[in-house]
Amino acid sequence: MNNTDILSWMAWTWPTALFFVFILACLVTMSVWEYYVPGGGPRHGILRLDTTRGDRLFISLLGSAFILLAWLGFLGPPLWFGCAVCILFAIAVFLWV
Repeated sequence: MNNTDILSWMAWTWPTALFFVFILACLVTMSVWEYYVPGGGPRHGILRLDTTRGDRLFISLLGSAFILLAWLGFLGPPLWFGCAVCILFAIAVFLWV
């Protein structure tokens, strides 16, 4: 097995693997943040929901998935500008939701 076939056993690509590494990094970062700065208690946002940090992370990840799917459906690749929209969406979620 050479270096290019390391992910072929699951038919993954490097971008797919990096996506899951990113999700893992988000979860680890949130865990460390909660450990060192506890008290991410519920906050009442503009959606009239009481959300914690973890809830806001989940909403931002789920919303980003829908944004990117809509981007692909209406505009097609490349997704770089769609990723920028997702980052802005995640910032808005963490600030106001």
